[in-house]
Amino acid sequence: MPEITVNRRSNETDISLVLNIYGQGKYQINSGCGFFDHMLELFAAHGRFDLTLSCVGDTQVDYHHSIEDIGICLGRAFSQSLGDRAGINRYGSMILPMDEALVLSAVDISGRDFCRVDLQFSSAKIGDFNVELIEEFWMAFARQLGISIHISQMAGINNHHIAEAVFKGMGRALRIAVAKDESLCGQIPSTKGTIL
Repeated sequence: MPEITVNRRSNETDISLVLNIYGQGKYQINSGCGFFDHMLELFAAHGRFDLTLSCVGDTQVDYHHSIEDIGICLGRAFSQSLGDRAGINRYGSMILPMDEALVLSAVDISGRDFCRVDLQFSSAKIGDFNVELIEEFWMAFARQLGISIHISQMAGINNHHIAEAVFKGMGRALRIAVAKDESLCGQIPSTKGTIL
């Protein structure tokens, strides 16, 4: 599978992204937010996605536009990578422990976008990162890819650990979902005959 390049420029952000969903987990990420860089690095490493990302955003306002627009670009890149979705597993899930935190991540590359994020953080921010942006990111990603996402916290006290469990778990769930199922013999994984 070739690398997919997505560039998106607006009055709020300038983003360049290169993705190989069947990679080795190599990454070079500069989102403009150190904490979010860390989350995307975990996502790429655990998903075995090769990801190069550069974002220059209006961070003097806050990180909202950058995080949402990165979700848009990453969702587009996944969508382009998967083409007609022929032969993929389609579904993937992971219950991921991160010390005391435990988070369920489940996905269905169905052609329909849905995103449910149920996380209980004890504070609004981790460093200078607003934790509500985690949901905004995955919502933007879901819209562009056409994927149903369920993220549910089962345990956890440490906010950093909870966030890590989300991005590690989503990386691993997506790795399963995009993997090729040889038994499908290249067929679309839907009785409808199409996902798009």
